[in-house]
Amino acid sequence: MPSREIKPRTLLQALLKAGFEIKRQRGSSHVFLERIRNSETRRTSISLHTKPLPFGTLRAILKQTGISEDELKDLL
Repeated sequence: MPSREIKPRTLLQALLKAGFEIKRQRGSSHVFLERIRNSETRRTSISLHTKPLPFGTLRAILKQTGISEDELKDLL
């Protein structure tokens, strides 16, 4: 598993590298992302704050996006 000290903005940058696009943003704290690949749509949202993401939240975001832990390590 990647470092447990991943901040939301770092994860956002990694997901953008992976081909996700920002679909909408609510204020300065919530970003909604979407990626369409091979007619498969993956969506997730990230709450932007200054603290590192909790481990369970990070795992849930990875599951929603379909990105493996190894792929995330390569993107960081």
